[in-house]
Amino acid sequence: MEPNAEVYLGFLLLFALNAIGNTETVKGSIQLNSGVFEKIVKHHKAVLVKFDETYPYGDKQDTFKEVVEATMSQDDALCAEIQVSDYGEKENLDLAERYGVIKEQFPVYRLFLNGDLDGVLYKGDTKNANDIKSFLMSEAGLWLGLPDCLQEFDELVTKFYNAADNDKKTAVVTEVEKAAEKLKEESQKKSAEIYIKTMKKVLEKGESFIAEEVKRVEKIRDGKISDKKREQLGSRLNILTSFKLLLKKAKKGKDEL
Repeated sequence: MEPNAEVYLGFLLLFALNAIGNTETVKGSIQLNSGVFEKIVKHHKAVLVKFDETYPYGDKQDTFKEVVEATMSQDDALCAEIQVSDYGEKENLDLAERYGVIKEQFPVYRLFLNGDLDGVLYKGDTKNANDIKSFLMSEAGLWLGLPDCLQEFDELVTKFYNAADNDKKTAVVTEVEKAAEKLKEESQKKSAEIYIKTMKKVLEKGESFIAEEVKRVEKIRDGKISDKKREQLGSRLNILTSFKLLLKKAKKGKDEL
């Protein structure tokens, strides 16, 4: 980004922060209104916007704070709130109507990518920060770190995808198995096992296995199962999401060569 553009964007962000008066702003996010909405969205790779009531609170707002905290280390990501009032001056009601948001649905998340003003609607659980982060990672190609994912193993997944042929991919799987033997914590060992099994399935069935498995696990998780089983599937889904994201990045890298 050019220096002048950085100054301009800084001015816009400052203006946005003060545009909603005394409304509380979550640390790491900004408040938007129709005056600055498009200007802010067009200057970031990924803007996750939460449409909500004025002065939101409770579990769903705590979830938003957790998501915001996870994005603070990402220069390409910005979280924002549009607080909508349907009385008095009806602040931001125009933006809510523009995107078909009604107060009975609050909060509603929409992700805007690369200046596209249509955005992508989040349809998952608004009380689950990990689901929202998974959505952001999958759609925007950003790494936020999900529970049960291991950084060293994610790096090996990238190496696995970039391997030239199946023999070299198999060699990476062996490398992962050796790394797993060094783990001490039981939770990390369980995660490593998922990484290894998933890599072997990709070798057997191809890269399409990841997307198919994500759908399968999501369907089971959303069904009638025990809390323990749902937690286990959540761990698997987090790691699969990482595989999905890293595959997307690997393909993009190859296309740019």
